Amino acid sequence: MTLFSAAEGTWVERLGGLRNLVRQESIARQLECHVPSRHTVLDVGCGQGTQAIRLAERGCTVVGVDPSTALLEQLRAAAHAGGLQVQTCVGSLEDLPALLDDRRFEVVCAHGLLMYLEDTAAALAMLASYAIPDGLLSVTFRNGAALAYRPALRGQWRAATEALGAKTYVNELGVTATAHTLENITGCLTELGFAVVQWYGVRVFTDPMPADQAPPPEPELRRLLDVEYEASRRDPYRHFGSQIHVVAQRTS
Repeated sequence: MTLFSAAEGTWVERLGGLRNLVRQESIARQLECHVPSRHTVLDVGCGQGTQAIRLAERGCTVVGVDPSTALLEQLRAAAHAGGLQVQTCVGSLEDLPALLDDRRFEVVCAHGLLMYLEDTAAALAMLASYAIPDGLLSVTFRNGAALAYRPALRGQWRAATEALGAKTYVNELGVTATAHTLENITGCLTELGFAVVQWYGVRVFTDPMPADQAPPPEPELRRLLDVEYEASRRDPYRHFGSQIHVVAQRTS
């Protein structure tokens, strides 16, 4: 069982909430800037398959890997409903060699995974090994430089003080996880022969919203998502995203 597994039920209950919607829509829009249609994609820790489905809709050949059979069933149901084909594999990061053998991909994704793993450098090395020469690696992680931002804006001053300089945190699912800095992740990627193409802040303005906050109706929702996207790629706003999304390319 992974750290995430114990909170999977709560995760599923909140999939339709505003905070998850903003995160998923932001990442999808960011990926559109870097991943051409019809590319081969490996999505590790794909969960219910939000990004896998979006990529498949754009003509990509997608393999989704996740330890949760329940979440993968949701992915398969959504793919079937949309007339899409997404290959799914039950497994975790360490299972990739057995699941994929010598297959390599033009894009490797791992969104919301690193915070639940003990060895970040080893995880990135494993993910990177499945990217072809010139291939892309897309990863998101909890922004360790802004851990105090959410509790401070909620008026939770004790929690904000404790978050200053912290390396771990208790997320909205009640799970203790690890935060990373942009410098830490980009340093690991450089050692693996990857150069950062672009990085984004994810959920800049809406992160302090309650975990069960419902999305607003259109057209307010579209305006909200547009503002989040623009902030995600602009300084200084992107530095305050609850997660950081790094897109890097293999150069050696």
